[in-house]
Amino acid sequence: MFLLIKALLNAQEVARLTELSQEMALVEGRLTNLNNPTKQNLQAHRDPNDTKYAESVQIVSVAFSRSREFRDFALPKRMSHPLLSRYDAGMRYGAHADAAHLPIPPNIVLRTDLSATVFIADPASYEGGELAVHLGGQTVTFKGDSGDAVVYPSTKLHEVAPVRSGSRLVSVVFIESMISDEHKRTQLYELNEVAALEGKNMSWENRVRFEVARNNLMRMWSDV
Repeated sequence: MFLLIKALLNAQEVARLTELSQEMALVEGRLTNLNNPTKQNLQAHRDPNDTKYAESVQIVSVAFSRSREFRDFALPKRMSHPLLSRYDAGMRYGAHADAAHLPIPPNIVLRTDLSATVFIADPASYEGGELAVHLGGQTVTFKGDSGDAVVYPSTKLHEVAPVRSGSRLVSVVFIESMISDEHKRTQLYELNEVAALEGKNMSWENRVRFEVARNNLMRMWSDV
């Protein structure tokens, strides 16, 4: 299941991240995945002492934290630091699967249940660069407006199509959910949606029973 969040970032945040990407030191993306020769991009250098890097992390992290859509869908336990990534003309990231575990300094290992791409560059400013997620014989593509985000299971094979012109600027985040099982997480998301849409139409007694069942499933399935 996928979640498309419209305008996760506001216009001011998009503008600031664009400025930071031009001021920060960007390194070859393949340094974080030496075994994949198809990873061709530039990404922020993860230097905690770099104030510009820290600001880019803060902007995107705060945007996710204020999104109820994201919280209800991902049920996040913890997240990686958002990473600015740029694809110039001719760059791509071939089909790959995200690593199951990601080390987070100083001593945390994050299980990658969900991946998120936050689109920063105006889609009209570059050609190509679609995020393509492969589902068996079907491929779903995404190329969001500036500030949009797409969240999808890290378990799926996916790729970034070659950029034919312009520059694709995004921020990438990995999420460990309180519910590791994708099917169970989806059921809770659907129940959350029903509660949000129909809760006030239920009698108080039925609403309470619904909440008891929903919370008990959360207790039974979560790993916190």
